[in-house]
Amino acid sequence: MQGQSQQQAYDRGITIFSPDGRLYQVEYAREAVKRGTASIGVRTPEGVVLAVDKRIRSPLMERDSVEKLHKADDHVGIASAGHVADARQLIDFARRQAQVDQLRYGQPVGVETLTKTVTDHIQQYTQVGGARPFGVALIIGGIEDGEPRLYETDPSGTPYEWQALAVGADRGEIEDYLEANYEPELSLDGGVGLALSALASVNDGELRPEGTGVATVAVDDEQFRRLDDDEVETHLAESDLLAEE
Repeated sequence: MQGQSQQQAYDRGITIFSPDGRLYQVEYAREAVKRGTASIGVRTPEGVVLAVDKRIRSPLMERDSVEKLHKADDHVGIASAGHVADARQLIDFARRQAQVDQLRYGQPVGVETLTKTVTDHIQQYTQVGGARPFGVALIIGGIEDGEPRLYETDPSGTPYEWQALAVGADRGEIEDYLEANYEPELSLDGGVGLALSALASVNDGELRPEGTGVATVAVDDEQFRRLDDDEVETHLAESDLLAEE
């Protein structure tokens, strides 16, 4: 009981470190991310792939209202896991920053620059009283100077660059699959197949097109592109991941 009461003394304020150097509210925000459905990012020499699990809770819900894939700029896409409302705030912030850079410098914002601007914004909410951390993790992928880049943002405000990663539910299992199957020289279509296979590995080995979102940013045209249901179904069929009706 005494240990529990000591923890409660430190987890009520975001600005207070516990004696062992922990910020409990940031750790709780990470737990909120784990409750969100999975999102996956894969980087290939031909571009980046973002894939998300967007299963809906009820057949009465409009599918388009489930927002997990977002266009931040023509050359940058974002996938989220965690609190949707928090994700929308951060994505709106990222879009504004992309436009500010375009107007100020006359060129598209760099993916690394945009990611670090977003994580600086996130970090402020870990040291200001009267606020709480963002309960969401983002995968930010795009093309910078002709090179694919793939980043993760954490509720602590730390940016990480990856070749392939997952955020949200079943992260450990999905990343184990990615580590075992990722190849640095994958084609863009191969990256889509890997992302879908990794997502299916924690969904009984099968997926439905209407419950899966996929977007790419290719090196060739540097344009964010969302795949439609027919294209997703084709990729699922080719990888033998298509769920039976």
